[in-house]
Amino acid sequence: RFSRTPSEHQFEFGGLIGALGISIGLPNFDIVELWNGIKPLRYYLGNRELWTVYCLWYGILAVLDVILPGRVMKGVQLRDGSKLSYKINGIAMSTTLVLVLAIRWKLTDGQLPELQYLYENHVSLCIISILFSFFLATEKILALGGNSGNIIYDWFIGRELNPRLGPLDIKMFSELRPGMLLWLLINLSCLHHHYLKTGKINDALVLVNFLQGFYIFDGVLNEEGVLTMMDITTDGFGFMLAFGDLSLVPFTYSLQARYLSVSPVELGWVKVVGILAIMFLGFHIFHSANKQKSEFRQGKLENLKSIQTKRGTKLLCDGWWAKSQHINYFGDWLISLSWCLATWFQTPLTYYYSLYFATLLLHRQQLSKFVTLTFIDNCKSK
Repeated sequence: RFSRTPSEHQFEFGGLIGALGISIGLPNFDIVELWNGIKPLRYYLGNRELWTVYCLWYGILAVLDVILPGRVMKGVQLRDGSKLSYKINGIAMSTTLVLVLAIRWKLTDGQLPELQYLYENHVSLCIISILFSFFLATEKILALGGNSGNIIYDWFIGRELNPRLGPLDIKMFSELRPGMLLWLLINLSCLHHHYLKTGKINDALVLVNFLQGFYIFDGVLNEEGVLTMMDITTDGFGFMLAFGDLSLVPFTYSLQARYLSVSPVELGWVKVVGILAIMFLGFHIFHSANKQKSEFRQGKLENLKSIQTKRGTKLLCDGWWAKSQHINYFGDWLISLSWCLATWFQTPLTYYYSLYFATLLLHRQQLSKFVTLTFIDNCKSK
């Protein structure tokens, strides 16, 4: 057990006020941007059908995550010197989901009642996922970020660093499985709904499904990269991550598909090619920069220039990382922009994700602000 006194603590997100504001504001935004016949809270708290559906979704994926085969890898070294083991079985999980969808498509003659149910109960399931996130926030104090001495802030930022239920790592599972795969299914449900309703395939809706589906499967299939991400190595599993993983990701990142299912846009091949070019440029920057950083940390690129930080670690300032301290963030943002452009310029609402993501990346940039001046000075002199 590691602690930090409140006087030593560095607060993020504006401290108590920011944590409280986000905990109240983001769930409400999550609901409002989907506003459509919302019922009183007691309806959702006592709705056995909705709770059964969502808990089955979470539970079945958790069981599959444990029993499906995969490579076992060690995570980064923790503060007590230990390293946790993680099963990397994204390929097996993705293959299982695709097979189930294909079988259900065949058995139901393309009707897929599960996708219809998901589309029709979109808002209700969003609210259930928010409530589930509240319940999932844990109590143990292990993550430094969640040991400030303030109950609300600690609950929000996360108090247990590596919550586990037997062989299941709850934080990594929540990061990659229930939210990400539900996002994929929501997008498919929008495409499926539009086809059943009109008998036509909309190019913008197909494009959004492809762009975001590519991103989702890329993340799941390359999940070992998550082991070195801040979410896993540093952040506690509090409401911030639980809500973000289980509710914010699937129900707001799918906003473009949801919008296009009711307000279709015909892009034409020129716009489609242009949007694809932006997306693949973003992927190239994102992946090549991250690969370069990963190989540098593994000692494979010792010839690249670096500087020593106050924490005793080396900061890469060569290759991609000579262009910007967080060049991978720019690539990630270009990817997010391509999704929004699929709705073209009919409404600013669908550009929420790109603006939100830019804000998130700026926050992460600020977390490493203490090395920024050193980074700039040293890179200029090298």
